[in-house]
Formats: sequence, structure tokens, C-alpha cells
Amino acid sequence: MSASLPPLPKPQEPTGEPVLLELGSADDEPCLRADAARNRARLLEAATRLIEEHGAAGVTMEAVAVAASVGKGTVFRRFGDRTGLLTALLDHSAKQLQAAFLSGPPPLGPGAPPADRLRAFGQAVLRQAADHLELQLAAQPEAARRYSNPPQRLLSGHVTLLLRQAVPDADCALLAQTLMGHLDPALIHYLTKECGMPIERLEAGWIDLVARVTRTELPQ
Repeated sequence: MSASLPPLPKPQEPTGEPVLLELGSADDEPCLRADAARNRARLLEAATRLIEEHGAAGVTMEAVAVAASVGKGTVFRRFGDRTGLLTALLDHSAKQLQAAFLSGPPPLGPGAPPADRLRAFGQAVLRQAADHLELQLAAQPEAARRYSNPPQRLLSGHVTLLLRQAVPDADCALLAQTLMGHLDPALIHYLTKECGMPIERLEAGWIDLVARVTRTELPQ
């Protein structure tokens, strides 16, 4: 994975939502930033290899340190803990999704009716989950932080914003959490892996759910 990403386009609408945190260290001395970026990329590449060879369960701070030929303390200083490391591995796709729904083309981005944007948002999240499901499960924070971590707050805040536009008479903050339950990685894993449901069925269920919540017609 790349150590540095191009800047995201500025949002075209005010959201009042939190933004994704930069997972790399922001306080490196300027002369050390290039080395810090290279070291971070080296650690992420080692973690990626471990996932390819052993799955997400094989990614421990100790294993990454050995694979990258560094001390374990280096990995902890860079990522804090295992959840921070796994979250960093998901950072690229998370930022791509963020850019798409904040400032990309409609219907996912601004310019489409709120119900259409909600439908596109859920489909995008489900497809992202299908591509990174094992990693998303492993990177989920502990229960006490699952709903308060910045990436999750960003997603639920965006859904809340669209619901306020579509159904302003509803308790949109609470309803957003209900809708987000449909996009929970643990539920997606259960339905697709244990129940054998194709991801397309979950997408169709999301589209139906949005239509019922927003009192709009199903798309033809």
C-alpha cells in the first residue's frame, strides 16, 4: 500500500461531521518525515504480506516487527496497537469512500436527492466490506469504542445528514444508527459466510430499507 496519498477534494457541502484522522505521525521533524513515511510503508507492506499468507489473524505487532526486521517498539510507536495497525491497512479504501460521498459525482456524491445518495452510500459500503471483510472484522475497535471512533462517526454522521434532508420529522440521529446496523461488518460476515447470502441480496435489502424509511419509490 502507498505510504502517501493524494489530497482529498474539499467537500462541496457542509456536513458537521468528523473527518478521518491521519494515521501517520503528524509531529515528525520535517527532515525526518521522508524516513518516517518509508518506515511506515515498510511496516504496512510487511503486514499486507502476513495477511496474504496467514489471514488477518496472523497479523500481530510481534509478527510485523519480525517481518519488517525492526524492533517491536517501532511498530507500537508507529501504530499504537494492533487495531491501529489494521485500521491503517484499511485507510486507503476508507479515504477513497470518504472522498466519493463528500465530493464525488452523484448519486454517491452531492447533487442527487438524499434518498438516492443513501442508496448509493449503502451499496458502496457493502461492496467495500465484501472486498475487505476479514480485515474490517479484525480492525473493529473494542465494544466501548465501536461507535465513537472517528471513521464510524463519519459514516453515521453522513447518514444522519441525508436522513435530515429526506425525513426531517424523524429522529434522524437514532435512525441513522439503525440503518448503519445493516452495514455492520459482523452482520455482513454472518449473512454472507454463514448464511450463504450473496452480497447482491444485501444490496437489494438496503435499497428496499431506504425506500421504506424515506417513503420513496423503489428505483426502476
